[in-house]
Amino acid sequence: MEYRKNEMVTVRIDDIGNDGEGIGKIDGFTLFVKDAVIGDVVEAKITKIKKNYGYARMEKIIAPSPFRVEPECVFHRQCGGCQIQAMAYERQLLFKQEKIRNNLIRIGGFDAGLIDKIMEPVVGMEHPWHYRNKAQFPVGYDKNGNLITGFYAGRTHDIIPNTDCLLGTVENKKILETVLSYMRENKVSAYREQTGEGLVRHILIRTGFASGEIMVCLVINGTTLPKEKELVKKLTALSLAENVSAVDKDGRPGNAEENRKCDEKTADRKKIVSISVSTNTERTNVIMGKEIRVLWGRGYIEDSIRILGAPEETRVNFRISPLSFYQVNPGQTEKLYSLALACAGLTGKETVWDLYCGIGTISLFLARYARKVYGVEVVPQAIEDARENARINGIDNAEFYVGKAEEVLPEQFEKEGIRADVIVVDPPRKGCDDKCLETMLAMKPERIVYVSCDSATLARDLKVLCGGGYELRKVQGVDLFGGTVHVEVIIMMQYNSQQVGMGKEKN
Repeated sequence: MEYRKNEMVTVRIDDIGNDGEGIGKIDGFTLFVKDAVIGDVVEAKITKIKKNYGYARMEKIIAPSPFRVEPECVFHRQCGGCQIQAMAYERQLLFKQEKIRNNLIRIGGFDAGLIDKIMEPVVGMEHPWHYRNKAQFPVGYDKNGNLITGFYAGRTHDIIPNTDCLLGTVENKKILETVLSYMRENKVSAYREQTGEGLVRHILIRTGFASGEIMVCLVINGTTLPKEKELVKKLTALSLAENVSAVDKDGRPGNAEENRKCDEKTADRKKIVSISVSTNTERTNVIMGKEIRVLWGRGYIEDSIRILGAPEETRVNFRISPLSFYQVNPGQTEKLYSLALACAGLTGKETVWDLYCGIGTISLFLARYARKVYGVEVVPQAIEDARENARINGIDNAEFYVGKAEEVLPEQFEKEGIRADVIVVDPPRKGCDDKCLETMLAMKPERIVYVSCDSATLARDLKVLCGGGYELRKVQGVDLFGGTVHVEVIIMMQYNSQQVGMGKEKN
């Protein structure tokens, strides 16, 4: 039977796609249905037809799935940021487990029996709300010309007005409303993408969950703001401590239990310590500009992370600037980095390379247990932060290089002869560069610990590494992004010269 665009169909959802869309079949024809949950029977409108499959928009739920829950956010379907918020959290974790497994088998070519043997369940959150320590809010206008901030609607640059995202900290709402108030009172314009005119593009807010310190950075299409002192005055006058217990007051699920201990310690310290502007005059989708100017306070916030089960003195303190990469979910990051350290198997005698090291978050933990750690990161400001973080923690066995991992690593190995017993790699979503993988194989470290935010590019890279002599020994996901399709993965590989060139199917 032929189906056409705009046709209404009834379909049962039997699977989930990588992007969280429901997958169902009618007469053998596959449909990808946005917002449908596995187990749903829905009425859907076909939006696009391909040769063997099509896309549809859910119009009505005829029979809800046992895994369906009522989304807490009223903007859930419009925003698209939390693609699977309508799915029960335990089923979200199973979806992420299956996503990692399927990518390793389908893209990496690994044997299903091997993956099932070495793969541990995804580490989830107790309460997957209000977990993000960083948010970037676009600023613009609604249809009536009113100033707004919020998030982009799915697949568009239309802003959905929302100052109270359930994933961010509860302090964000008051800060955003204060910035908008300053803009209205002082006739400060918002940026218009269509024309390249207007001033304020984004509002960045970062919060130290352990320290209570908050950073506010306005990204502007210029170098200065009108009446900057007025903005500073408004923000520094805010009382944020009262927001600490605001989670759950309106009946919404909050990250209450996980954050309350932190909140009790930081209730009197929940305050803004850094206000800055970032200049970005380019016609680009890149949010942050390269130039940061401090309006008030410091150019950074401080926060700390600990290894689970380790003595308190092993806690590592970090200085975080507007451009620094720092994991957005501190509670789950502690679990992720604790697993990474365990996978590294350090005894105090090892030389470790930490590639794509950011501000040294993993490097400095490794340095507590290794002989020497070398970190590599392409962002100069991040390396400055990493070096300063090493200094303030009294760590003198960590050395950091500015540059691309695929350039620095070969140079240090081939020209300087610096080897590695363990390599830890945490690349961006696109994965590792081919030259970087080649050099890792040439260095032949005993173990490679690979931390990934994209199991598809991870699987691709593992195919290369395991073809060069490494065996997969451990696979585990850690959920840092509840309500979304994203999941972190940690892999441990052991070198075995007999495996060189054998192929993944024989692991």
